[in-house]
Amino acid sequence: MNIRRLSTVQSGFDAELQQLTAFESAQDPLVDQTVAQIVADVRSRGDAALLDYTRRFDRLDVSKAAQLELSPAVLRAALEGLPVDQAAALADAAARIRAFHEHQKAESWSYTETDGTLLGQRITPLDRAGLYVPGGKAAYPSSVLMNAIPAKVAGVGELIMVVPTPDGVRNELVLAAASLAGVDRVFTIGGAQAVAALAYGTATVPAVDKITGPGNAWVAAAKRRVFGVVGIDMVAGPSEILVISDGQTRPDWVAMDLFSQAEHDEIAQAILLSPDLDFLDAVAREMDRLIAGMPRAEVIRASLQGRGALIHTRDLAEACAISNRIAPEHLELSVQQPERWVDALTHAGAIFMGPYTSESLGDYCAGPNHVLPTGRTARFASPLGVYDFQKRTSLIQVSAAGAQRLGRTASVLAHGEGLSAHARAAELRMEPS
Repeated sequence: MNIRRLSTVQSGFDAELQQLTAFESAQDPLVDQTVAQIVADVRSRGDAALLDYTRRFDRLDVSKAAQLELSPAVLRAALEGLPVDQAAALADAAARIRAFHEHQKAESWSYTETDGTLLGQRITPLDRAGLYVPGGKAAYPSSVLMNAIPAKVAGVGELIMVVPTPDGVRNELVLAAASLAGVDRVFTIGGAQAVAALAYGTATVPAVDKITGPGNAWVAAAKRRVFGVVGIDMVAGPSEILVISDGQTRPDWVAMDLFSQAEHDEIAQAILLSPDLDFLDAVAREMDRLIAGMPRAEVIRASLQGRGALIHTRDLAEACAISNRIAPEHLELSVQQPERWVDALTHAGAIFMGPYTSESLGDYCAGPNHVLPTGRTARFASPLGVYDFQKRTSLIQVSAAGAQRLGRTASVLAHGEGLSAHARAAELRMEPS
């Protein structure tokens, strides 16, 4: 396989690394223009527009928007009809995801100062959240669990799921996951029109406060467009994996881990960093050997040849420093003593520690969320979590004595800013009543 080979000691390495990791995420103007029209149309015509776009894009012809909603009985039947092994796997994954996210729940807090002034923060869940789930060929029950369970743990009042069903074909595993995770209502709509319906509401689809979940370029563009009217989780880019190895992990394990992200699409990125040159050669040989047996071999090959790399570093410390520059979505620290190096890794969506921790376990069932920041946004962004479905409200209750002390400070600062009404509002409470 023709995969890029780099070394940190070679001339021009920094420029090559920058070129390798650069990705143009600018919105396609034609996509954006189409999405703008769809969003405006749904906002204006509501259910009628939803029905039109569902006929046009999903080839699903119904006469009333209410027919686009699936009943709880349909969801329960999907769950009850699963093969035993799928039902058990789904339940195991859901239990682990729920257990992990229970630890993320924040609690309200307050404290009282000596003069009786109370200050604090109240934590409340969102009233209603929307979950977008891809349909058709790209059906991801794991994404249903990863989005719905944190919302439910947070205490979201109502969770609305939208999922396209092209030609009326439903994915039973996706519907089963929705039932298991406690999704309240499910509508068989997709694309930018579904995002617009969740953002603005229609006579049938209720407006939500935040929209989460993966989607194609049109869904991403719609989420960008409605942001501000509603919250969104993130606008995700291509999937990424970076592996740091000391050369002690089986090379076929690492080769397959690189494949696991490369198979997502042709612009996914898979990078291996190691100070062991012989190990890099061994992984390259395993990739050549294994690729023929991959159902998505052409996608993997295009991804690895276009954006993949095997990089020889001076040592593991340099590998960690380079990883921090890349700030990958998934970072496998495939070394014998990962705890020795993990504190050196400051920018990553998730860190998979040790040779037995494949990234795929995190995708499905380890427990932490698989919705992770991409495109170097791990420098400032976090995985999806319970905190994304909770709000923080400040509490301030100033006592009479506190008004005297705080009033003086506020008065001076307000006059300094030229805001006399602010100053006077504080000063009035300092005067005898």
